[in-house]
Amino acid sequence: MIKNIIAAITLCLFLGQTASFAQDAKAKGILESASKKMSSLKTLKANFTLKLLGKTGNVRETQKGTMMMKGNKYRISLAKQEIICDGKTVWTLMKDAKEVQVSNYNPEEQSISPTKLFTNFYDKEYNYHYVGSKKIAGKPCDVIEMTPKSSSKQFSKVELAFDKNSTIAGGTISEKNGNQYAYEVSGFSTNPPIAESQFAYDAKAHPGVELVDLR
Repeated sequence: MIKNIIAAITLCLFLGQTASFAQDAKAKGILESASKKMSSLKTLKANFTLKLLGKTGNVRETQKGTMMMKGNKYRISLAKQEIICDGKTVWTLMKDAKEVQVSNYNPEEQSISPTKLFTNFYDKEYNYHYVGSKKIAGKPCDVIEMTPKSSSKQFSKVELAFDKNSTIAGGTISEKNGNQYAYEVSGFSTNPPIAESQFAYDAKAHPGVELVDLR
């Protein structure tokens, strides 16, 4: 679930081929503005609230978390799970199961990862258009709807909302099974100091956690 946020969560980004040129042009302008802003940052931190919605739109689960990034490194923290990436390796810690899965970082295999906010991946991977504006947390936001070009992705549609400062404020992710994830981003901090140790898994701090090496 957490791997589909973001951008992310920021962390970045997404309808159809029948949209008019004006709609596509507006959406592209918003996405390019957001990517330009993100690419100018050395580091960032943000809080987010993630809600799992059932097929009828009812809230089944709510989670709050934090995200920090530095270049292609990132750390996403939730109450029961953490994902840590140092740009080469990804550690996925599942606290209740007392297990951490280790895999190689491959940005080409990431559906939507925080680091993709620094690129124009949306042109290659998604169809998108501007669908209007709405308020998120009291702020007016531009909304872009995106659908993946590849049928292999597990979600059917992603909606992203950007505030007037070209910062992602939230959105929804719709899976093919009918579930939806709604999220809001808050407390966005640009260029805060972040120690390198935040982007590495510390085994000594997690005694009794089983390491599962998937590399």
